[in-house]
Amino acid sequence: MSQSSQATRPKTPVSPPAGSAAGVGGMRRSNARYGILALLAIGTMINYLDRTILGIAAPQLTKELGISAAVMGVIFSMFSWSYVLAQIPGGLFLDRFGSKVTYFLSMTFWSLCTLAQGLVHGIGGLVAFRLGLGVSEAPCFPTNSRVVATWFPQSERAMATGTYTVGEYIGLAFFSPFLFALMGAFGWRSLFYVVGAVGIVFGAIWWMFYREPLDHKGANAAELAYIEEGGGLTHANKESGQKKKSGFEWRTIGRLLKHRQLTGICLGQFAGNSTLVFFLTWFPTYLATERHMGWLKIGFFAIMPFIAASVGVMFGGTFSDWLLRRGVSPNVARKLPIIAGLLLASTIILANYVDSNVAVIVILSVAFFAQGMAALGWTLVSDIAPDGLLGVTGGIFNFAANLAGIVTPLVVGFIVSATGSFVGALVFIGVVALIGALSYIFIVGDIKRIVLTEAHPHAD
Repeated sequence: MSQSSQATRPKTPVSPPAGSAAGVGGMRRSNARYGILALLAIGTMINYLDRTILGIAAPQLTKELGISAAVMGVIFSMFSWSYVLAQIPGGLFLDRFGSKVTYFLSMTFWSLCTLAQGLVHGIGGLVAFRLGLGVSEAPCFPTNSRVVATWFPQSERAMATGTYTVGEYIGLAFFSPFLFALMGAFGWRSLFYVVGAVGIVFGAIWWMFYREPLDHKGANAAELAYIEEGGGLTHANKESGQKKKSGFEWRTIGRLLKHRQLTGICLGQFAGNSTLVFFLTWFPTYLATERHMGWLKIGFFAIMPFIAASVGVMFGGTFSDWLLRRGVSPNVARKLPIIAGLLLASTIILANYVDSNVAVIVILSVAFFAQGMAALGWTLVSDIAPDGLLGVTGGIFNFAANLAGIVTPLVVGFIVSATGSFVGALVFIGVVALIGALSYIFIVGDIKRIVLTEAHPHAD
C-alpha cells in the first residue's frame, strides 16, 4: 500500500463481529465493489467487440481481399494462437504487477492492434495484427477473475462473474445493427477504427478509477469486513504498487494440473468456448451463405442469440449464488448451471433439420442462452485457485479454454470448404458441448481451494 493510503486506511481489514452481515459497529456498508464491477463489465464488452468485429467484417472483407473459407478459418484462429500462448506469461505478469497496471496495458495495446487492422491491405498485415491482439488480450480474464476474488465475497462471485461476462454478449447484441449499418455506409475498415478508438479511451478511464479495496476511498470498513468475511481480499495485500515476486516455478503448472478440479473445468470451458467461438467468428457467414440472408436481415437476426446468451449468463450466475446462499453445496450450486447449460447447448445440431429461418434463430438462441448459462467457469477459478497463484491458475484455465479459439474456426473452416455446408460444423459444436458436460459430471469433483504443499503435492 502507498504511504498516503497507510495514513488514512487500516493496514488490514477489520473483521466483523460474529454473525454480522450488515456492517461494523452499526456502520452502513458501502458498495464500492459494484463500481469496480461496472469497469470490468465495460472492459469485457470492449474486449469482445475488438476480437469479434472481424467476424462481422468477414463477408465483405473476404471479397475485397480475395480470401477463401479455409484461409479465413486460419485467420480467425490466429488470434487464439497468440492468445493461448500468452496466457501463462500474462498470468505471471498479473501476479507480478497487479490488476491496475496489467489491465491498463492490456487494453491500450489490444485497442491499438484493433485500430491497425483497419489499415491492412493483405493477409500478412491482418495476421500480424490478429496475433498482436491475442497477446495483448491474454491477461484480461485472469485479471477479471483476480479482481472478483479480491473485491467480492464468495456468495457474490457468480453474480459478479455473470455481470462482467454478460459484456461479451451485450456489446454484440446491441451494437451489431449499428456495426452492420456502419460497415454498409463506410466499409469494413470503419469498424476497426471506431472500436479501437473506444478501447484506447476506456483504458485511460480504467487507469483513473480502478483501485484495490484497501486503497479505494469509497470502500468503508464495513464493506471491507463484509468482503473479507466472505473470503475476499485474498490478493489485496499483494497489490498497491508493490512489485512482489509471485514465488512461481514452472513445475507449479504441473502440480496444479494434477488436481482434478482444474483439469476438469479446463476441459469443460473448452467445450463451452467452442459454441461461443462459433458465434463470434462464423455465425454472420453462416447466415449469409447457408441461410442466404441479406445485410439488414443478418443485422436483425444476429441480435437474437446474443440477447439470449446475455440472459443465460445472468440467469446462470444469479441461480448459482441463490443456491449457495440457501445452503446448497458449492459442488451443486456451481456445477449444476454449467452442466445443464452444456447439455442444452448441444441442441444446436437441430438447426440442421429445419428450413424456417425463424426456427433456426430460435434454436441457435436457445443454444447460445445455454452457453451463457455455462459461462461460470471463471467463478470456479476464483474458488479453487491457491493463494498468490490466481493469475497463473487463470492463465492455465484460459489457455485450455481458448484452445477452442484455435480448433473451432479451423475445423469449421475446413468442413465448410470441403462440404460446402455448415451441417457437419454444427454437429461438431454439439458433440463437443456434450463432452464438456461429461467432464463436469465425472472429472471436476469437489469445488474447494487447491492447496499446494511440498509434502503432499498431489492432495486434493
